[in-house]
Amino acid sequence: MDPVVDLLEREWQSIVELCQSLRDDEWDAPTDCPGWSVKDNISHLIGIENMLRGAPSDPPIDERPAHVRNDIGAFNEAAIAARRDRTGPDVLAEFQAVAAERLATLRALPDEKWDEIGPTPTGPGPYRHFMRMRAFDSWVHEQDIRRAVARPGHIDGPVVDLVLAWHRRNLGYVVGKRAKAPEGSVVAFDVVDQNGSRVERNVLAVRDGRAVEADEATEVDTELQCDVETYNALLCGRWTASDAQRDGRLRITGDTALGRQIADAMAYVF
Repeated sequence: MDPVVDLLEREWQSIVELCQSLRDDEWDAPTDCPGWSVKDNISHLIGIENMLRGAPSDPPIDERPAHVRNDIGAFNEAAIAARRDRTGPDVLAEFQAVAAERLATLRALPDEKWDEIGPTPTGPGPYRHFMRMRAFDSWVHEQDIRRAVARPGHIDGPVVDLVLAWHRRNLGYVVGKRAKAPEGSVVAFDVVDQNGSRVERNVLAVRDGRAVEADEATEVDTELQCDVETYNALLCGRWTASDAQRDGRLRITGDTALGRQIADAMAYVF
């Protein structure tokens, strides 16, 4: 069994415990995920896991809301529309049942199936990659809910380590392709916890048109410092760099123009 199964169980249990504490009115609170309420985030997770377990698809939506940009978005929206008239606790109960079935299936999965190449949202890859993506996605939506109902938490631990590793693999794309940082520039992302202690430091240098990992001690042109929550919210397109800077949650030092250029291009998850 792949270790990601235990991470999924930990993550889904954290979501359940969080949502069991919600008042009736909090289920309809808007979140930073465009167009979605707290309940909608849970409906989305149900829709994906139902697809993976081979359950019948929800009826397709007739019209696409403004926040739906593509066919994947339309598929996601179908799960939400199908549950819009149900209560939050009822949707949560369905999520618990679906999650329990998925965990049982994953625990029984033969070892060779974890390496089997198949479709994933980021292209063909092993099944274990897809399941790590599920843990990542679930945590991101948990944080969407937590911010909406002012219940911060689950900001460190094994699942968060997976999330940070996922983001780390995409920083080269952010700096080199999205931000188009100039040749020879060096940028650092300094991620701290709520007390200001460093969680990780990622230094990237642009060499031959590509942003590649550099030694932590490399002299940098600009440094972006923020806490884990802000770092994730920027990379997932939940917050803008302007908002994060205004609130004092993003600090840019060194070449501030370059730093802001990179911060404005951080969103790679949509």
